[in-house]
Amino acid sequence: MRELLERERALWAERTPGSERMFGRARGSLAAGVASSYQRLDPWPVYMTRGEGARVWDVDGNEYIDFHNGFSAMVQGHAHPAITAAVSARQPLGTHFGAPTEEAVVVAEELSRRFGLSRWRFTNSGTESVMHAIRVARAHTGRDGVVKIAGSYHGHADTTMVSVGPEPGAWGAGIPDAIVAQVRAVPFNDADAMAGALAEADPACVVMEAARTNAGIVLPEPGYLEAVRDATRATGTVLIFDEVKTGLTIAPGGAVERFGVRPDMVTLAKALGAGLPTGAIGMIEELAALVEDGRVHQVGTFNGNPLGMAAARANLLEVLTPAAYEHLERLGERMAAGVGAGAIALGSKGCVHRGAPDRERSELIWLWLANRGIFTTPGREQEWNVTVAHDEAA
Repeated sequence: MRELLERERALWAERTPGSERMFGRARGSLAAGVASSYQRLDPWPVYMTRGEGARVWDVDGNEYIDFHNGFSAMVQGHAHPAITAAVSARQPLGTHFGAPTEEAVVVAEELSRRFGLSRWRFTNSGTESVMHAIRVARAHTGRDGVVKIAGSYHGHADTTMVSVGPEPGAWGAGIPDAIVAQVRAVPFNDADAMAGALAEADPACVVMEAARTNAGIVLPEPGYLEAVRDATRATGTVLIFDEVKTGLTIAPGGAVERFGVRPDMVTLAKALGAGLPTGAIGMIEELAALVEDGRVHQVGTFNGNPLGMAAARANLLEVLTPAAYEHLERLGERMAAGVGAGAIALGSKGCVHRGAPDRERSELIWLWLANRGIFTTPGREQEWNVTVAHDEAA
């Protein structure tokens, strides 16, 4: 393993001197040389210059087939003609008003149709979407607690950073103990543990992915989501499906459509904005009433930004069509079949389960692929994301 790592690290250094130089420059102004901690990569990150369709190019001119796709946000592929046309047409008309536009209405109408939730609000990220959803749930129930799935990631707000990653008990520095005490984490696919937590903790909400996607892909067992839905209704707990990663990537109506269980709220981001920072919250009318009458302030200067809404409108109506989802299913199934044992596909997403996480193995797999022109998600050996721009050859 170490011999292979040394060989691939040396090849990476030989292929990416421009990224090394850019990293040296970036550290003078960007913390750790990157715009987000999730962009870090040893010995230096790869700095990209452009993308087109299913391919991206770095500052050294290296070309990659992209299976990372911006942490699964770019299911449309890079620079999709319909998206670039929509943004280009919107830009000279004004990029920000702090007031609603017709595009926002059209996007909300289409999301209502797809997800079966009647009221929507917009945000700028998945973190904001989940944060606001939890606030609405707390206002509705008069309770503070949150139940989540152990080890799951739902954005970087304080509440959702409790029990993140492969070590479920760990959370980052800067999270107040009072916040940690409000969160109860339970195992995925354990309906009894969920029912027990709801009875004991009396929480405001359950926030969860219907299918886990941040630690490989773990599908819900038959009856599990239905049991969670029944338990939350019985205890008056708001059920939030975090569809930041599954929404618009595994079906037109995300996990709600794919698994047939309707929550009280859905949170979206990533694939919605086709590369622009855009998020959304879907709500049943009873919860939306808290926002509509002003009891809950759901605000944000750039919420419903015209550029983001123009991109989302074109994305929903022109790009992510029924034919597009058939294409994504075919590619995902082919990827899983090609990988073989341990592989699983879910719409545009897929992974290989190789047992317990292994940092050296993960680095080696990432480097081996990158050195041969395959760009996957750094730090995650098992993931892939296909797009409408990928085809049978790439």
